[in-house]
Amino acid sequence: MHETLGETLSLWWLTPFVGMLLSIAILPLAAGEWFEHNRNKAVVAALFGTPVVVYLLLRQGEAGREAVLHTAEEYVSFIILLFALFTVAGGIHLSGNLLGKPHVNALFLGLGAVFANLVGTTGAAMVLIRPVLRANAERTRVAHTVIFFIFVVCNCGGLLTPLGDPPLFLGFLRGVPFTWTFRLLPQWLLVNGIVILVYYLLDRREYRREPGGALVADELDYVPLRLMGAQNILFLGGIMACVLFSAPLHEAGAAVGFPFVREVLMVAVAVLSLLLGSPQARRLNNFAWAPIAEVAIVFAGIFACMVPALEILRARGDEFGLTRPWQYFWVTGSLSSFLDNAPTYLTLGSVAQGYLGLEAFHELASSVVSHSSGLSPAAFLAAVSCGAVFMGANSYIGNAPNFMVRSIAEHHGVRMPHFFGYMGYSAVVLLPVFALVTLVFFV
Repeated sequence: MHETLGETLSLWWLTPFVGMLLSIAILPLAAGEWFEHNRNKAVVAALFGTPVVVYLLLRQGEAGREAVLHTAEEYVSFIILLFALFTVAGGIHLSGNLLGKPHVNALFLGLGAVFANLVGTTGAAMVLIRPVLRANAERTRVAHTVIFFIFVVCNCGGLLTPLGDPPLFLGFLRGVPFTWTFRLLPQWLLVNGIVILVYYLLDRREYRREPGGALVADELDYVPLRLMGAQNILFLGGIMACVLFSAPLHEAGAAVGFPFVREVLMVAVAVLSLLLGSPQARRLNNFAWAPIAEVAIVFAGIFACMVPALEILRARGDEFGLTRPWQYFWVTGSLSSFLDNAPTYLTLGSVAQGYLGLEAFHELASSVVSHSSGLSPAAFLAAVSCGAVFMGANSYIGNAPNFMVRSIAEHHGVRMPHFFGYMGYSAVVLLPVFALVTLVFFV
C-alpha cells in the first residue's frame, strides 16, 4: 500500500513548529525591543517556515506539493477574511465613553459572546475592543479585562453558529446542518456564564483598588455611546454573506479555474468600506495596519510549520487510541491551543469519522446510536467542536483574533502579559471550567 505523506514524515519535522512556538513565547521576554518590529518577526517566521516548505516541495514529491499548495490556499483565505473583517470593523466607531465599571465591562463581554455568532469572533472583537479600551482608559488595571475579552469574545462566544468560528464553518461546508450547532447552547451557557461571572468578581476587586482620582476622572469623562460609520455594518453583512455562500462561490471559482472568488469579493468589500466609510470613525478608532500585518507575518510562519504536524496527525491519529468524546474534547482543544483550530477540527473530526466507520464527515452530525461504543456520532462532533472553539483561548496564538486584540490593546497603551503570563491566566481560569464541561457533557 502506498504510504501517505504523514506516514513518511519523520517526527523531527515537528521541530520547526516547536521552535516557532518557543520563539513567539520567549523572544518578547529575551529580546522584546528587537522582536516588536514586524520585519524581525518576518525573519523568525522565515527561519522556521522556509526549510519546511522547501523540504516538502523538493523531497516529498506530488504529496508534498499538494500539502504546501493546500495550506497556502488556506492561509490566503484565512488572512483575507481577517483583513476584510479588520478593515470594515475598523470603520465602525462607537463614540462616547462609558464608565469602566465591572457591570459595564461584564455587559460588553456578554454582548460580545452573542454578537460573535452573528459576525464571527473576529468581527465582534474588532467592533467591541476599542469601546472597551476607551471605557477603561482612566483605570490603571486594564490588562485582565482584555484577557477575559479574548477568552469570551474572541473564542468561547462563537460556538452557536457556523459563522461564529472558522472550524464550525468548515463543518458546515462538509455538510453539517447550519442549525446543528444550536444544540451546543448548554455548553455555551455554562462556559461563558462562569467565565463572565469570574471576570465580574475579579474586576470588582480590581475596581476597589483603583486610585480615587482615576475613578473620579472616569465619572467625569462619561459620554453615552453613539454609532458612527453605520454604513460599514452593511459591508460587514456583505462579508458574512460571502462566508455563508462559500459553497456556491467555490463552485463558481472551480468552474473558471480560480479558487479565490470569495476572497476577491471580500477584498472588494473592504476597499469599498475604505472609500465610502467615515474617515473620522477610523481616526477616532486610532485605526492602524500594524495589528493585521503582525498577524499575517506570525501566522505565515505558523501555517508553514504546522503542515508536518497536521499530516502526521491525520495519518497516525488512530495510534492515539481515541475512543471516547472526552478524549476528543481534550486532544482537539490541546492542539487548537497552538495550531490553527480550523484544520485541527477537521483532522480530529476525520479521526472520529474513521473510528465510527462513517463514510462522510456530515454523518458525524447524526444523533442515532449506531456504534459499538454506545454513543452517537453527534457526541463526538460536539466534543471536537467545543474543544476547537473553547480552547483556542488557551494561548495568544490559539485563534487569530487573540493576537489582533492583544496588538490593538498594546497600541492603545495597555501593558499586556507575555505569552506565558497569558497562559497563566488561562490555566487558572479556563482549565477548571473545561474540566467541569468534561464531567457534565462528555464523560
